[in-house]
Amino acid sequence: MAKHDELVFGIHAVTALINKSPERFIELWCLKGREDERLLPIINLARKYGVSVQLMHRKALDDKSEGEQHQGVIAKVKPGKVFTENDLADIVEQTVAKNEQPFLLILDGVTDPHNLGACLRNADAAGVQAIVVPKDNAARITSTVRKVAVGAAESIPLIQVTNLARSMKALQEMGIWIIGTAGEATQSLYDCKLTGPMALVMGAEGKGMRRLTRETCDALVKLPMAGEVSSLNVSVASGICLFEIVRQRLHG
Repeated sequence: MAKHDELVFGIHAVTALINKSPERFIELWCLKGREDERLLPIINLARKYGVSVQLMHRKALDDKSEGEQHQGVIAKVKPGKVFTENDLADIVEQTVAKNEQPFLLILDGVTDPHNLGACLRNADAAGVQAIVVPKDNAARITSTVRKVAVGAAESIPLIQVTNLARSMKALQEMGIWIIGTAGEATQSLYDCKLTGPMALVMGAEGKGMRRLTRETCDALVKLPMAGEVSSLNVSVASGICLFEIVRQRLHG
């Protein structure tokens, strides 16, 4: 495999990618004897686009996936576009041009690919237009992320920025209110007005947001915790916060 080629595992992830970017496909490997109603549409699409399809025994697929759950299908693809600061401004401008409210998710220091994949899935479901992450010390789009995201990695741009605080300030200059989540916040998520152009910031598990990220936020909120556990998994917490924003936008 060429140095920069990627592997994509799983029915949802492969289906989403071939529907969105068939030109990136190099080869498709499928489980022999598993040409059923779930795999056949992928195989037919691949052949339609002239992609080589190989049917393999399970052990061969298991070896290629290196322990990942592949659901009988693995695609070898060319690397996708890397989104940067310039794309962030374009996405906000395009959103405003469509008379829609900007709605972004910012992840500060989330390094676990399973958490990133789950956050992508949450963001897609909530109608977020992009996820912003720092270029360094943060998870990237990988085969594991794509698998966990079940297709959302193809619909939500993951924007890597060199300086997160500077990018946040640029968003504020575009009229976007930035709300951060922090255990030390005095205001509950449910007592905060969460309508209008908005970006939600979630910090890494354990450490939370970095100091400069926290200080750049317009407001800080916390989730009210009733039990003995002091914090939630970042993907769970992001889902709760994103859908409270959705609820307030729908019902005022």
